[in-house]
Amino acid sequence: MELWFTEEWIPGLKLSVQVKSLVHKTKTKFQELAVYDTEALGRILVLDDVIQTTEVDEHIYHECLVHVPLLAHPNPEEVLIVGGGDGGSLREVLKHRTVKRATLVDIDEGVIEASKKFLPQWNTGFSDPRARVVIANGLDFVAEAKEEYDVVIVDSTDPIGPGEALFREEFYRSIKGALRPGGIMAAQTENPIFMPDIVKMVFGRISSVFPVAKLYTGPMPTYPGGFWSYTCATLGPDPSEPARDAGGIAFRYYSPEIHRRAFVLAPEVAKDLSAR
Repeated sequence: MELWFTEEWIPGLKLSVQVKSLVHKTKTKFQELAVYDTEALGRILVLDDVIQTTEVDEHIYHECLVHVPLLAHPNPEEVLIVGGGDGGSLREVLKHRTVKRATLVDIDEGVIEASKKFLPQWNTGFSDPRARVVIANGLDFVAEAKEEYDVVIVDSTDPIGPGEALFREEFYRSIKGALRPGGIMAAQTENPIFMPDIVKMVFGRISSVFPVAKLYTGPMPTYPGGFWSYTCATLGPDPSEPARDAGGIAFRYYSPEIHRRAFVLAPEVAKDLSAR
């Protein structure tokens, strides 16, 4: 008998994947968590019946989210990751030799523990001596930081449930205060084709806070619509151009050329942003 996991992307559109086995299932303090082995996507992490990350394409998302802001900064030493309890963003941040400390703040310790036990592809950064893991509300943690970080990465879930607070303007203002001069932030900002109103709203909030804010995009096969947006905002530098060499990092998706081209928006997406 075949077993399938199905996620409703939007009304009338679903993604289904055949499940080989259930690896782990639990209820954390905040959400239902499951890890499956699947036929087409490899191992996947699901929260509240929404796919968060899959073995087959997580590198695209994490490389887009992490390496664009880190390589747009000339010397990132202190990096903060808000969310990202699966560890993928932490893994990518720690590939940069300039980084002296990477602090990961996640409200849900259950996600981190599940990654350590069941997500070997994602969890390698947790054992790095430069990694610092804090179980806390990201909104409160960032609000208390004052000019401490070169780069802040917001690796949040969707703007519902525990992740909703990480899409508020007050949070982006706190990030601005947490950045050192010349600092950069990047956040995942949803699908610009199926969720244009959300993308426009979030981009508007970020761009109202930062002097420089630019949207960039990339493929993401297992996220709604297969296409994803990110917003990079800075206290000065243009994030659309790499500021330094990658220093021998072996990428699976990212390249300097992809970095530049990711900021070239489709006319309809650019029009939506300008109409806010």
